[in-house]
Amino acid sequence: MTAKPAIDLPNAEAQCAQLAELIRPRLQPDTMLVGIHSGGAWVAGRLRELLGLGNEIGLIDVSFYRDDYGERGLHARVKPSSIPFDVEGRPLILVDDVLYTGRTTRAALNELFDYGRPASIQLAVLADRGRRQLPICADFCPWQVDLDPSQELVLSEEADGQLQWSLAEHA
Repeated sequence: MTAKPAIDLPNAEAQCAQLAELIRPRLQPDTMLVGIHSGGAWVAGRLRELLGLGNEIGLIDVSFYRDDYGERGLHARVKPSSIPFDVEGRPLILVDDVLYTGRTTRAALNELFDYGRPASIQLAVLADRGRRQLPICADFCPWQVDLDPSQELVLSEEADGQLQWSLAEHA
């Protein structure tokens, strides 16, 4: 068995600042952020601060919209979705921590359209792992990384509120 190469994990807080700067030129006055629980919700909250947006962000949990729901069942930590604004005709930025297969993003799009028909939806992520199973790509992304399929990027919110990456190994 060959050893997997070590990877230097970037500073997630610095990445949020980079992501905000990528978004800023394309931000419209009525653009709203929608974060996918849980990592995307944390990133969306940070982007709201960095971009100086005064409005609330939307939060969605895609558990019931996943195409593998029948196989995986209900996740133990399901959180309620909350979209405190009208999505109809509004530009949205869907925010997640990691883009990998595209299936979570597809589930989030399905859920968003249950709330109405937005003018547009752009995708912002901190990390793009590649290896897509669906034709989905990020509009805004500061870090592209190629990991072994047995590795997982995990974003966590520390006790002091700072975001931090870690790497998990799966058999």
